[in-house]
Amino acid sequence: MEQINLKAMAKINLALDVIRKREDGYHEVRMIMQTLHLFDKLSIKKVQKKGIFVKTNLYFLPTDENNLVYKAAKLLTEEFEIRQGVCINLQKYIPVAAGMAGGSSDAAAVLFGLNRLFKLGLSTEQLMERGVRIGADVPYCIMRGTALSEGIGEILTPLPPMPECFVLAAKPAVSVLTKFVYENLKIGELAKHPDIDGMTEAIKAQDLRGIAALMSNVLETVTIREYPVIRQIKEHMMEGGALNALMSGSGPTVFGLFEEERTAWKAYRELKEKKLAKQVFLTDIYNRRNL
Repeated sequence: MEQINLKAMAKINLALDVIRKREDGYHEVRMIMQTLHLFDKLSIKKVQKKGIFVKTNLYFLPTDENNLVYKAAKLLTEEFEIRQGVCINLQKYIPVAAGMAGGSSDAAAVLFGLNRLFKLGLSTEQLMERGVRIGADVPYCIMRGTALSEGIGEILTPLPPMPECFVLAAKPAVSVLTKFVYENLKIGELAKHPDIDGMTEAIKAQDLRGIAALMSNVLETVTIREYPVIRQIKEHMMEGGALNALMSGSGPTVFGLFEEERTAWKAYRELKEKKLAKQVFLTDIYNRRNL
């Protein structure tokens, strides 16, 4: 095998709670993660010239060690002393810096791809152990599907597949720094925490309406205050028939869950007409496990 082509899937947070700030500076979280049928495309090819060469369709993305794709390739090529070079062509479709784990998913795909390409023999668990060194979401992006995420995001418990539904996702034309959001989160002042256990039971019961009713993200208390357009998008999705709408991760992407495809398409068209968001996608959930 000289080349491998992969899809790096986006994720949303159906629920996101922050428990405390740890002494090492990281925040301890409890989250319900779900993969979406929205993806970047990666082509990874062996080349004779030693080194890591990254190409992308977005001019503003770095192609050096500031890109998680490069970091993932460097981690495995150094550990296994791979002498051949690696050329990675990354086609981005997942919104950048959007709370959808696009970069983490790209890194996960590179770990998986190099493992296959060079026959390194690493198990999924071993790939996940290495992935957390690159980013807290990378292990989940290797696992995929529906999962409870704890610790800093690396302690994962697979959950039954979420019920089928349609997902409308919209990213406004603002950039949100995850570091800023967490630094400004006042955990002690939170009036309400998501019912993670209740949502887990709703997922096990295949109760889509129950899942939607429990959607909650404590990071909205920071990001919406800074960017009110997020609240406007949420309200518009709800008015358009969403069972519920929520900001994913630290934002600014908002997603809404819909039972009926016709309703979802109508809300999609109306949201595009409003021009509240720079990028709007209508997709569905993706429940397949592992890359």
